[in-house]
Amino acid sequence: MQRPFTQMVDPTLAEMGKNLNEAMKMLEENPRSADDERDINKYTRKDIPGPLQGSGQDMVSILQLVQNLMHEEDEEEPQSYRRIQNVGEQGHMALLGHSLAAYISVLGRERLRKLTTRILSDTTLWLCRLFRYENGSAYYHEDDREGLLKVCRLVIHSRYEDYTTEGFNVLCNRQPVIYISAASRPGLGQSLCNQLGLPLSCLCRVPCNTMFGSQHQMDVALLDRLLKDDLQSGKCPLLLVANAGTPGAGHTDKLARLKELCNQYNIWLHVEGVNLATLALGYVNSSVLAATKCDSMTLTLGPWLGLPAVPAVTLYRHEDPSLSLAAGLTSSQPVEKLRALPLWLSLQYLGHNGIIERIKHASQLSQKLLEHLKNLSYIKTSVENEDSSPVVVFKYNYEGSKSDSTLNLSIIEREADAMNQWLGDQLALHVPSCGVDIVELEDEGTCVRFNPLMTSAVLGTTAEDIEHLVQCINVKIPIIQNTLQLREEFRLEVERIAGLLYIVDYSWAGLGVLRYDHFTEEVDETKREAEQEKINAALLKKLNELESDLSFSTGPEFGAEKYCVYIGMVSEDVDISELVETIAAMGRDIEENSKLLENMTEVVRKGILEAEEQLQKANEERLLQEGVLRQIPLVGSMLNWLSPVQATPKGRTFNLTAGSLESTEPTYSSKAQGSGMTPPATPTSGQTRRYPGQKLFKRLSRNSDALSETSSISHLEEVETMESLSTPEIQPPSQPIFEALPSQPTTLESGTPSEVSQDVEALSLHTEESEGLR
Repeated sequence: MQRPFTQMVDPTLAEMGKNLNEAMKMLEENPRSADDERDINKYTRKDIPGPLQGSGQDMVSILQLVQNLMHEEDEEEPQSYRRIQNVGEQGHMALLGHSLAAYISVLGRERLRKLTTRILSDTTLWLCRLFRYENGSAYYHEDDREGLLKVCRLVIHSRYEDYTTEGFNVLCNRQPVIYISAASRPGLGQSLCNQLGLPLSCLCRVPCNTMFGSQHQMDVALLDRLLKDDLQSGKCPLLLVANAGTPGAGHTDKLARLKELCNQYNIWLHVEGVNLATLALGYVNSSVLAATKCDSMTLTLGPWLGLPAVPAVTLYRHEDPSLSLAAGLTSSQPVEKLRALPLWLSLQYLGHNGIIERIKHASQLSQKLLEHLKNLSYIKTSVENEDSSPVVVFKYNYEGSKSDSTLNLSIIEREADAMNQWLGDQLALHVPSCGVDIVELEDEGTCVRFNPLMTSAVLGTTAEDIEHLVQCINVKIPIIQNTLQLREEFRLEVERIAGLLYIVDYSWAGLGVLRYDHFTEEVDETKREAEQEKINAALLKKLNELESDLSFSTGPEFGAEKYCVYIGMVSEDVDISELVETIAAMGRDIEENSKLLENMTEVVRKGILEAEEQLQKANEERLLQEGVLRQIPLVGSMLNWLSPVQATPKGRTFNLTAGSLESTEPTYSSKAQGSGMTPPATPTSGQTRRYPGQKLFKRLSRNSDALSETSSISHLEEVETMESLSTPEIQPPSQPIFEALPSQPTTLESGTPSEVSQDVEALSLHTEESEGLR
């Protein structure tokens, strides 16, 4: 039964544990609402450092600041992609170890030495027994590459006796060589050479198998030839880095054969990889079990057991403690030995059975997923050993379109990589608790990887999550198949319609890419590109406003093509012809409206000048007809009362569409002859009918004829309605704009388009109203 902290002998330890529990509760909880979070983000700048307060702050305020930084919302990152580690009680125990290490470091030197020796001895003994590594020593380090670095220094000290005194001079006579697999972690060899001060010529990358065996395993025969060549050239082979679980596919090298080769040439064998975790299980595969005979191995217990902030461990065998001290594998400083304290506490909390249960649970998850994937014909797996594989790598098996035999292998591979990239992103988005990721393999291309030994303990993956993952795969695969089938039809439709340009992009996971080809006589390339970008951006905005299941975007952020419309994956049986025709019609409307807006200012200015000239001529003619006396205010009013003049209104109207000035006589004659009734609407025919519940661009099913035609609406009417709501088109005015004015013509001055529109309204006067004022 767990004892409370209050029953501890040392009250300081009890207070430390209590404060840690309170701090963890405060950091893990986020009681603020989304509105409060937005208000705080509005008035604070968390990324900008500020001055240190002189009065200081209490612990609660500091923890509140840490909580704000931890739970800060990132608008660009979807919520499903944020993997929050499942910090349970075992995680609290590991965090308590860091607090205890700071407290223990202030003890007396003798007490500190005894305590650290006990902690280091216990932890080393437990790990050696758990992972079947007899008579081993342990080195605890934060960076998982640091253990290999210390081992390399140990080997250099062992092979070069005068290295301690002579340094790099002894390396010049016999150049050391470090052998590393081509399937190892990227940058591992370069990091070793940089830290050791060795040139890159001391690094030898051993290729993997090309003819026999797994293509992720080191080629043992080729390694043998490399070793012989280096010895004959006077070099000194030092160390070989092998994998028990490659970073990409989780394959294990032939460790038994490599150990024999290392013994033959007196080379140190170091093993690392996720498959080393299975050494703690009751049944271990023979290929992994051979790792217990190697000279050193690195264990990453943090992700395996779900323990935060615990060090990695490198187990090694060496009989000379002085060389281990010179290489940095051991330390005479007691404080350095406290690195094992968080792991010492966590291992005791979990116990032997708890540790094995976590590793066994991860292995069972991978086996469960593998059993489901073997039943899916369209999924290809890349697994080394189906009986005991802790890493599952799979991909959608795409071999190209059967109807198009002209596609070469490279194009098919690029299309397959794009689809598998999309599949991996969708699985990670919808089932984040499984922790799947995307991996690039040299022989397989883009694949989806499930590595429960590195993620399940952290994310709390369960068997139900595996079921959800398989269900998600079954849902997404038909989308991929449907999209690939419609790609060729989409290309042909785009190439058939004038004004659209099909863009070839095999790396895009979607239906395809197109661009509205804007026709312009502009010579300047910069202006031409600006117009192209403007029209396609407006087209993309209109397409996203449609109520359809398709996604439209600008494509990848760093894509090669610009000013394009990228159409995403197709989840339904899409009517490609209707889709492409709608895009072309929208593009033409946007282009026409853009031209009209650009030319309207100049056209209106010219119309105003022409209207002023015609109005001035009309006033002069009226002056000649009526005489000078009628223009005198008092005399003219008396004459008009005694003898009214019957003048026919001669107005002018400006047609924005045609850009011309027209007379208003036909308008008045039609109004006089008309009965005032609104003419009936012209019936439409030959347009696509859309039934209730049918989305845009979706083909009708076979029983669609049974639906009532009276309840259908036209697709083009629906598009036009949406266009009128989003971007209203400029229509010619129904009333005359420029009509005869009785007095002096209006002076035209240069101004902005808004001022021009005001002038248009000022000139929109009726001749009859002007006569009445007179």
